[in-house]
Amino acid sequence: MKKTTTVLAALFLSCCGIQAQGGKSATMTFQRPRLVVGIVIDQMRWDYLYRYQQRYTEGGFKRLLTEGYSCENTRLPYIPSVTAIGHTCIYTGSVPTIHGIAGNNFYKDGKKVYCTDDPSVRPVGTTAKSAQMSPCNLWVTTIGDEMKLATNGRSKVVGVSLKDRASILPAGQNPDGAFWFDDQTGNFVTSSYYMDKLPEWVVSFNKEKHAAKYLSSKWQTLYPEDSYTESTADATDYEDGIKPGEKALLPLDLPALYKKYGYETIRRTPFGNSLTFDMARAAIKGEHLGEDNETDLLAVSCSSTDYIGHQVGTNAIETEDTYLRLDRDLASFLDYLDKNVGKGNYLIFLTADHGAMNNARFLQDRRIPAGSWSSDETVDSLNKRLSEAFATDAKLVREVMNYQVFFDTDKIWELHLDYNNIKQCAVEALLSDSRILYACDMEKTAVSPLPDDVKRRTINGFCHGRSGDIQIVLKSGFYAHGMKGTDHGTWSPYDTHIPLLFMGWNISHGSTTRETEMTDIAATVAALLHVQAPNGCVGKPIF
Repeated sequence: MKKTTTVLAALFLSCCGIQAQGGKSATMTFQRPRLVVGIVIDQMRWDYLYRYQQRYTEGGFKRLLTEGYSCENTRLPYIPSVTAIGHTCIYTGSVPTIHGIAGNNFYKDGKKVYCTDDPSVRPVGTTAKSAQMSPCNLWVTTIGDEMKLATNGRSKVVGVSLKDRASILPAGQNPDGAFWFDDQTGNFVTSSYYMDKLPEWVVSFNKEKHAAKYLSSKWQTLYPEDSYTESTADATDYEDGIKPGEKALLPLDLPALYKKYGYETIRRTPFGNSLTFDMARAAIKGEHLGEDNETDLLAVSCSSTDYIGHQVGTNAIETEDTYLRLDRDLASFLDYLDKNVGKGNYLIFLTADHGAMNNARFLQDRRIPAGSWSSDETVDSLNKRLSEAFATDAKLVREVMNYQVFFDTDKIWELHLDYNNIKQCAVEALLSDSRILYACDMEKTAVSPLPDDVKRRTINGFCHGRSGDIQIVLKSGFYAHGMKGTDHGTWSPYDTHIPLLFMGWNISHGSTTRETEMTDIAATVAALLHVQAPNGCVGKPIF
């Protein structure tokens, strides 16, 4: 019997590929890249990969497409499709109902808050209250957090962006640093959540006054303006200026605008992206990222594409020129990684937090149904309707935000009104608006007559206690924005179809048109690195 057991054990070990040799068992080893770089292009629609492709360089977007793996049908699995949620979703693999970030702004404990506001911390590198920021509203871990847990803290994690939320939320709960641009000083700053003072490498970088240098000359197009055939003519009725009263016309006199409006000006130029990549290179060097065998993470977000898109829309010369310049910046950054981290030693992914709709007036001029819808006007009309229906002068609707209706529930309880009846009355009032396709009580979404795709996104986007009480779904081509520039936030493909490319370590060239989701990014990186997925992750590895 003993002999039989021994034989069976040997067979089992053999089948498992484990052999005893000299009293020691052979162990399977695996490799990890030295550095993971996540690049998020704020407001980049998927089709921009191809719209401007003829004038992209070989080393930028084209390189990612020709050397990397492209997921051509990547979608956001939630609404509202906004910056804070998108960046959070990418790095957590989760959705608002789980990760807690319900919008750029949302309600918390009955009060409206900004997603990364934290009055308990102090600014570092500036005196501006805008630097009192942290991931205090985030409920889950990021892929960077899991990398640090997997290596007992030896992995380094750094976030860099012009926008605070686009640096803080990707970097996660316990990074080595998150840095964002301060309009007051023109420097990259942080908060006491991360450190008591700026690292020397950030101090040195700030002393070089990169922002001022970029603002010292005009924004001229890279090519003759008449060659921008993918865009409408400059200075159309579809565009807003960089500030009220300023013309949306290139060349843009940046020195004069800098003198009038300060460092904030750079956010609305393509040079904000250049500045971001400058800071990313400084972070790699200053934090020694990718220099040893422990995998580090650098989260980079280019925000100027979003500022410019909101201002001039998706069809402007400014937008086209911004992406052509971004392509060059990307090529230069990839070349830097090749030389300083080494080809094959880094894994990079590039994606977007959301897309954007074509300007409504632009669509109307092409006989496509489109238009503007006002959140403020909807608040007024709902309050009027509810006042008449429930015989009260109280304003029962606090706000319409994120395409959601927020009620003053304290006032409703105080007046002993029927909350469910109020919601139903509001739903009926909203559906009388010809621009609204659906409106549903968030608590009844599962049984509401919504298409399955929209229903799933609504459920995923609902964060109890932070989201609104009623979800509004506009007809495609309509948005909560004026008739100049553009916006995002809806379920439609123009807002939720984003690029997703992987390149570098262990990535073979290829592409797929099968549907993938933004939540799959963190799951994929975790699988490639052999670390635990973030603790709220609902995505699946792509490969």
